[in-house]
Amino acid sequence: MTEFGTTDDGNQERFIGPLPREGSVGCTNDYVCQNYSYSSILSKSETGYVGLVNQAMTCYLNSLLQTLFMTPEFRNALYKWEFEESEDGAVTSIPYQLQRLFVLLQTSKKRAIETTDVTRSFGWDSSEAWQQHDVQELCRVMFDALEQKWKQTEQADLINQLYQGKLKDYVRCLECGYEGWRIDTYLDIPLVIRPYGSNQAFASVEEALHAFIQPEILDGPNQYFCERCKKKCDARKGLRFLHFPYLLTLQLKRFDFDYTTMHRIKLNDRMTFPEELDMSTFIDVEDESPQTESCTDSGAENEGSCHSDQMSNDFSNDDGVDEGICLESSSGAERISKVGIEKNSLVYELFSVMVHSGSAAGGHYYACIKSFNDEQWYSFNDQHVSKITQEDIKKTYGGSSGSRGYYSSAFASSTNAYMLIYRLKDPTRNAKFLEMNEYPEHIKQLVQKERELEEQEKKQREIERNTCKIKLFCMHPVKQIMMENKLEVHKDKTLKEAVEIAYKIMDIEEAVPLDCCRLVKYDEFHDYLERSFEEEEEDIPMGLLLGGVKSTYMFDLLLETRRPDQVFQCYKPGEVMVKVHVVDLKTESVAPSISVRAYLNQTVTEFKELISKAVRLPAETMRVVLERCYNDLRLLSVGSKTLKAEGFFRSNKVFVESSESLDRQMAYTDSHLWKLLDCHANTIRLYVSLPEHTPGSQFKRTVNQKASGDSGNLDEACARVKGPLGNMISVEAILEESTEKLKSLSLQQEQEGDNGDSSKSTEASDFENIESPLNEVDSLTSVENRELENQIQISDPENFQSEERSDSDVNNDRSTSSVDSDILSSSHSSDTLCNVDNAPIPLANGLDSHSITSSRRSKANEGKKETWDTAEEDSGTDSEYDESGKSTGEAQYMYFKAEPYAADESSGEGQKWLLVHVDKRITLSAFKQNLEPFVGVLSSHFKVFRVYASNQEFESVRLNETLSSFSDDNKITIRLGRALKKGEYRVKVYQLLINEPEPCKFLLDAVFAKGMTVRQSKEELLPQLREQCGLDLTIDRFRLRKKTWKNPGTVFLDYHVYEEDINISSNWEVFLEILDEAEKMKSMSQLAVLSRRWRPSEMKLDSFQEVVLESSSVDELKEKLSEISGIPLEYIEFAKGRGTFPCDISVLEIHQDLDWNPKVSTLNVWPLYICDDGAVIFYRDKTEELIELTDEQRNELMKKESSRLQKTGHRITYSPRKEKALKIYLDGAPNKESTQD
Repeated sequence: MTEFGTTDDGNQERFIGPLPREGSVGCTNDYVCQNYSYSSILSKSETGYVGLVNQAMTCYLNSLLQTLFMTPEFRNALYKWEFEESEDGAVTSIPYQLQRLFVLLQTSKKRAIETTDVTRSFGWDSSEAWQQHDVQELCRVMFDALEQKWKQTEQADLINQLYQGKLKDYVRCLECGYEGWRIDTYLDIPLVIRPYGSNQAFASVEEALHAFIQPEILDGPNQYFCERCKKKCDARKGLRFLHFPYLLTLQLKRFDFDYTTMHRIKLNDRMTFPEELDMSTFIDVEDESPQTESCTDSGAENEGSCHSDQMSNDFSNDDGVDEGICLESSSGAERISKVGIEKNSLVYELFSVMVHSGSAAGGHYYACIKSFNDEQWYSFNDQHVSKITQEDIKKTYGGSSGSRGYYSSAFASSTNAYMLIYRLKDPTRNAKFLEMNEYPEHIKQLVQKERELEEQEKKQREIERNTCKIKLFCMHPVKQIMMENKLEVHKDKTLKEAVEIAYKIMDIEEAVPLDCCRLVKYDEFHDYLERSFEEEEEDIPMGLLLGGVKSTYMFDLLLETRRPDQVFQCYKPGEVMVKVHVVDLKTESVAPSISVRAYLNQTVTEFKELISKAVRLPAETMRVVLERCYNDLRLLSVGSKTLKAEGFFRSNKVFVESSESLDRQMAYTDSHLWKLLDCHANTIRLYVSLPEHTPGSQFKRTVNQKASGDSGNLDEACARVKGPLGNMISVEAILEESTEKLKSLSLQQEQEGDNGDSSKSTEASDFENIESPLNEVDSLTSVENRELENQIQISDPENFQSEERSDSDVNNDRSTSSVDSDILSSSHSSDTLCNVDNAPIPLANGLDSHSITSSRRSKANEGKKETWDTAEEDSGTDSEYDESGKSTGEAQYMYFKAEPYAADESSGEGQKWLLVHVDKRITLSAFKQNLEPFVGVLSSHFKVFRVYASNQEFESVRLNETLSSFSDDNKITIRLGRALKKGEYRVKVYQLLINEPEPCKFLLDAVFAKGMTVRQSKEELLPQLREQCGLDLTIDRFRLRKKTWKNPGTVFLDYHVYEEDINISSNWEVFLEILDEAEKMKSMSQLAVLSRRWRPSEMKLDSFQEVVLESSSVDELKEKLSEISGIPLEYIEFAKGRGTFPCDISVLEIHQDLDWNPKVSTLNVWPLYICDDGAVIFYRDKTEELIELTDEQRNELMKKESSRLQKTGHRITYSPRKEKALKIYLDGAPNKESTQD
């Protein structure tokens, strides 16, 4: 059974159930009411007994194992068995693993021990620990497995000797006295709580036992065919106990099935059980008549109808005679004499009660067991063992204090006895547990072995308790990569020894010698060096330096390295770390950071002096800007203020500039410094995946010459393109010339920059002058780009055909598939795209490698990377492209730099990447325009997809929004395909298959436009359906209709206009339904419903049929249903389906659960509310009677329905979750293929 810690009982009395948790009942005073932790299993319970750790849902196993352990006869017999196989076979040997477990339960000093070795010997993996099972089922399966393992050993018949009893299943003719009978064996006696069909539960175990052997009369249609009378006669059928086992197991059948609700239920009725049970009253001493004859099988037609389903007959073929008296094998006088002896010795004492707390859906097992050593009762509740009293046992009777009425079980305690085990009181047979000196030699060796292992484990735990475990970081001296590991060092190891351990862990022996390394306290979150250790601290134990052994530390350790010619800096506690970036206004560059240490009580003036020494810049003209938090740039202008007052913390970042320029005299927010830092702070790093190039395509484009007013550069370009091709030229040629010009301009600029200060950046400028958006070079670049946009045109963009590739074929499993059916409708072939590996295009406003640092964003902001807002993908298009595909907005210039990037091999062969640094305030429109030279097509002919952490891609379509939701290292995928124009929407088309198990199937992505009619959209879909989906349709044999989740809705008529008659939005979804005949829907006044006939006499549902109504009249609906079914109009009954299409419902529920034949005259009123197309209507013939099912047929049908409805993902109200059969595998783990259900 599934376990949970709470119970259904609100009673707060003291009881011996599961440990009290929130919402659970109380516990006894002997209970240790504490939360379970690993440390709690290290100290043994004060009772002297050891508990068992619950693996997950193995409480049923723990209860049974503790009961077997506390049974002297079973434990002693198990100890006498000797394991003689190889060491490898020990893992799969169930008896050996039970031996080990029992030895540990007897000798361990822990509070609780694991059962994983036992379950592993069963052939179970870790998933079995999460399966719910019944303790009685486990008992039977485990006993069977032990018998198989013990074959041909001294213990071969142990289970039968201890647990097996015998009974006679008989039928006696009431006319001639002839009796037919059969001998059955049993391992437990199942006792019903309530008789079938009764609302009164049995009061006690004795009452249930009397009912168990109470015979029934077979009369009327159930008469018995007597072999002697040669006719059907009245007869008496029943059971007689012939022998009771030494250990008597009684199962209280508290789990039942309610055929009214079709749910499995638990019966919590009160049933008492005695501490001593006299079974002599249940031995039948009735004198047998001479006519009684023995046979192997009775002739009763209804054999087994009363009790055979209650009996467990796994051992019915075993005809071995157990100890005791077999009544059927003796003469009359001898038999009566032996029965008298048997009766006097049939007193049993209770020693184990296995308790279930919870419901039929899930619960928790624990065991109450009496020790035969001291006669004391104990509660074995997984890892907890505690003393309990006889009063606690009585609380497991179940029920409530009220009368035993029909509903008493619903309000009763859910904690009650489930299995009872009694032992025969016989001084000659009652055994005591073996003493240590009585153990067989192999058990003594096993005890010694387990003690040594436990002692070794104890020493290991002692080492663990004295080991400091702390995060260790190290910046690799060569690779300059921050490495992370865990340093585990004994608290008595010195700092010097800890450095040696860290040195080996970080594997930097080849990069730096050991004497160039040291450990310092480090705060990884703030990237802050807290303090260094002095030389005199090298011999101090790490336990003292770290403040003791702790589970977690508030700081980390950094293995700091230096070059042999360097000296380590001293880091004092209380200092703050400041990363200083020097800004050069002339080159517009930001240098890499250098670290300085300062004190919070220092003034700004003193801080400037400190920085001046570190960076060798004059403090008098120095401006210091503190980046207090993300994008908060604050000028430190008051020299007398302390750093603490200015907002300095553990780790800080400042920018310093010290020049004689007039920029110092300007207001800070108007200064060049502020604009430069503002741009720097807003620049992010993106990885852009470019589309793959398709070789071999040769597309030519018409070049339209500019008017006479164009610039000379353009005239020159136009003159160059004239040649043998006339006015045709490839895009590749234009881009190559543009690229060469950019390269020459950039080279010229670099050469001019070389004449300046050699310490400055080799590139002329890292940031564009923000006051004048375009410098000379950028103006030329912009002219070239505009030139390309004007030149690359098509005479007939709408009808131009190109070799296309649909990304939806590749990506239709993504949540947003790209649309490529109209790729490059006015675009270029993929062989004209810029090859970024062979011909990178350096831009004049390129950023050098120091201007954007990877550590620019504090780690406190790293969490923002996954919290981007996807509203731009969901809130519509808002396209800025006009009908010709040109951008209608004038984009403000923002910083942009792109360069080829070599991704790892996992990104795919031939995949092209760009590393882009861009101001995140740039709009998506401007960002796409900047990418044009690298993609090789106009921005209107490629799409931008944002890649999320789960590798899902969502298209970014709102061109007027900025990249502010992006952050460093986000990934972007570029896909070819015409971007949406104004008034266009991307639409997902799904096929509606009303009679298929999965009625909703994705077909393709399409583009619908405002003002387009439904028929026009269908015409555009036809070729796409043919090419991408293999559907060769005609325009009149399919329809489009509204899709809401999986529900089909309004049928769209051909003359409907999008945005006028049909509301449409971005990423809209629509159903495509193939018609078997011509469209019947001609008007909006019509109503299309989906009907399905229910046939109660066959317990089945017919396929869906569409019914088109001219109005919402119920009478018309019935008339239409009568026409298609042939049912007379007056016999038609209908009901509306519930839930999501196809409104699946079990055939066991449909006849009574739906609201059949509602008293309404129109469909659009309560309780139907059918106002739109697509509603599901079930109908039936009211004269057709529901078939009567036998219990077997009902159960079989219920299994089929459960399987069917689970496959379709619909709610099942009548069936509990499927339980996995409990199996024990004798030869280790099962073959997965052969054991699958």
